[in-house]
Amino acid sequence: MTASSIAIVNAYVVPVAGDPIEKGTVIVEDGTITSVGPASEVVVPDGVRVVDASGKWVLPGFVEAHGHVGIHEEANGPAGDDTNEMTAPNTAAVRAIDAVNIDDEGFRDALAGGVTAIVVKPGSGNPIGGQTVALKSWGGRTIDEQVIKESVSVKSALGENPKRVYGGKNQTPSTRLGVALIIREAFVEAQNYAAARAEAERDGKPFARDLGKETLARVLDGELVWDQHTHRHDDIATALRLADEFGYKLVVNHGTEAHKIADVLAERDIPVIFGPMFTSRSKVELRDRAIANLARIAAAGVRVAITTDHPVVPINFLVHQASLAVKEGLPRETALEALTVNPASFLGLDDRVGALKPGLDGDLVVWSGDPLDVNSRAELVVIDGAEVYRWEDGAGHVVERAERFA
Repeated sequence: MTASSIAIVNAYVVPVAGDPIEKGTVIVEDGTITSVGPASEVVVPDGVRVVDASGKWVLPGFVEAHGHVGIHEEANGPAGDDTNEMTAPNTAAVRAIDAVNIDDEGFRDALAGGVTAIVVKPGSGNPIGGQTVALKSWGGRTIDEQVIKESVSVKSALGENPKRVYGGKNQTPSTRLGVALIIREAFVEAQNYAAARAEAERDGKPFARDLGKETLARVLDGELVWDQHTHRHDDIATALRLADEFGYKLVVNHGTEAHKIADVLAERDIPVIFGPMFTSRSKVELRDRAIANLARIAAAGVRVAITTDHPVVPINFLVHQASLAVKEGLPRETALEALTVNPASFLGLDDRVGALKPGLDGDLVVWSGDPLDVNSRAELVVIDGAEVYRWEDGAGHVVERAERFA
């Protein structure tokens, strides 16, 4: 067997997509989960490295649904901040992957917090910020070798941020009216572009490409999700209005006041990536910020995920946000779903990550106990069947690239 094969045995296995298993076994072969079940029903193949996890919990690696790891590097100041290309309100053509520093310390922090997949997004300075990318938290020689999905969604922002950025430049958009206008005009142009492109293809004529319009055409076609940064309930209503007008797949990001119209979101099955929670009320949009709002949103029937918005909140605190959300009324099962299967489903990654079941990538974490207990820690992190992090001798150890690719 290869180094990407491993069997975790005698563990309390929480697949999330199924019922917990006492004394369970999880087998990963050649980077893919092949078996999950009780020890009495699962046979460990010869040659597979066996890890005895007696007394420990095993869960799928967590999915950070909205982070800026690698493009807003820690401790590098402006030189390491490539989050926003704030030179035009519509930068649909830019791609987060082109700015990711594979050696950002945030990736190591992710492992310590049991996070094995991250959707890296441009920031919220522009009405249309650019394409996002889904990455494994570790393991490649280059960032391209960590890609789960190269284009997941397009990041967009409503409300205070784009108003502040472009109002300060005395240009459109300086109001909420202008922000919505930029988005609406961009989609109308994308519709016209797609129609002209189709006509040229029918007639066999050459056609000049436009990367930004092509990106938005992919949103209109349903290929890419529309990730809408929005805090206030009136901005969420605008997001719904625009989605109805153009027919794209909407995911609300942040949703600080989503509880105020949670019934509307539930009726339309619009999911919410909620957070970050460990922040101050630093601007008007956040005056109603409360961890308990997540429980209110979920109670209305809205599907939810949780975000740290790293580096706003350190990515290794993702699980701690879930723990405090449970303290404030979120059902613990929902909290675990919000860290795993839900974000994977919202963003079209559930064929690869988000649960422990055969056929998915071999990304799992061995915890010392219940991960929602703040005293528990990630003791072993496995990505694609390879051990990338372990806790030993009182400290966390990341298996560095120099060790893996020596």
